[in-house]
Amino acid sequence: MNVKFEKVDAVNGLITVEMEKADYAANVEKALKEIRKKAQLPGFRPGQVPMSLLKKRFGGEVTAEQVNKLLGDKLYGYIREEKLNILGEALPSEKQGNVDLEGDAPLVFVFDIALAPEFDAKISDKDTVDYYNITVTDEMVDQQVKTYQGRAGRQEKVQEYQSRDMVKGILGQLDENGSILEGGLQVEGAVMLPDYFKNEDEKKKFESAKVNDVLTLNLHKAYDGSEVELSSLLKIEKEQAKEMTGDFSFQIEEISRYVPAELGQELYDMTFGEGKIKSEEEFRAAIKEGLEAEYKNDSDYKFGLDLRTYLEGRIGEVVYPDAMLHRVMKLNNPDKEISEEEYKASIKELTWHLIKEQLSDQFGLKVEQADVLETAKMVARMQFAQYGMQNVPEDALENYAQSMLKDKNQAEGLVARTVERKIVAKAKETVKMTEKTVSMEEFNKMFQ
Repeated sequence: MNVKFEKVDAVNGLITVEMEKADYAANVEKALKEIRKKAQLPGFRPGQVPMSLLKKRFGGEVTAEQVNKLLGDKLYGYIREEKLNILGEALPSEKQGNVDLEGDAPLVFVFDIALAPEFDAKISDKDTVDYYNITVTDEMVDQQVKTYQGRAGRQEKVQEYQSRDMVKGILGQLDENGSILEGGLQVEGAVMLPDYFKNEDEKKKFESAKVNDVLTLNLHKAYDGSEVELSSLLKIEKEQAKEMTGDFSFQIEEISRYVPAELGQELYDMTFGEGKIKSEEEFRAAIKEGLEAEYKNDSDYKFGLDLRTYLEGRIGEVVYPDAMLHRVMKLNNPDKEISEEEYKASIKELTWHLIKEQLSDQFGLKVEQADVLETAKMVARMQFAQYGMQNVPEDALENYAQSMLKDKNQAEGLVARTVERKIVAKAKETVKMTEKTVSMEEFNKMFQ
């Protein structure tokens, strides 16, 4: 068997595989003998079917199967051995001639391959990239304190209504004279948040209202005729809700107010774990430290984006085997027409993928399962933090992270994120970083 590589140009190549009959004949014979052991044909006992008959019935199919298997092994074995950096798959070439499996002449197979473009993406201290440190202000800490107080707050019963309070009571449908409509709707335990009324006049009726007060409301105006909200509140069908344009009486039975948690040991324990924080000063310091760690991740993310932009600019325009890549994309998406915009976007991502491969080689990066798990736990920790859960036990983080890794799509994303996280860490040690201090507002504007 003979395998030959021809470089057509910088990004296109041909691989020719020439196969003699002797290369696959033994495999064909072995496969036919396996078939003979199980073959059941009329007039012959199992295992006794003549080989001549088996070759006549199955020879072509078995030969094609064994040739194809041997061809794949040799083709991709050669690509690995020669360390050819190809994009996508090898595809049958237009130069491919007819192949006669029944004759004695050598079989010749010709494949087109797309070669990865060559460029230098390695970095050193001669490369300069900006790094933005986000300032954590007292106002940001104050806001986070209020957030934690709000999340740990509770509902309290009060006697007089204030904005944002929740009211509960009895709704009764009124007639045109303002009296209770005989046979009209009555809803007990009706709950409303007047602040969410669409009509300001209806909202104002609750100002200084007290428990046991009776108000006259036009719910149709209050909810701007929303059939969904009216049907939900009045416990009726949407069609019936359309007709509820008159007034209702509302007797207030209960007013509830959400009261934020007070600063104290209970809040400190709930937020950071029992006994870890013992004073307001320590609480604020821990919050500031958490924000700084969170914003450091944001800064690293921005640094990664800027590193990518810098390297893409330094490398310049990259030439790709467009015709070959279009064939590969069409093969992978047979039912979809790939637009030029989609092609350009995929090429941009391909370039970044090749850059990351070079950087990974430069730094000798290896991604272990433990690294991916750590990334998953980092993501889980951030998700829990969004809900104010700072003291999530390690075993809970571990279980949540493991569940993420069981999802194939999530796992692939976490592997890619782990690679980029490791590249960013090494790049920060390698390039010359121009550090700049910015406010959160200034930092956010960079993404607009």
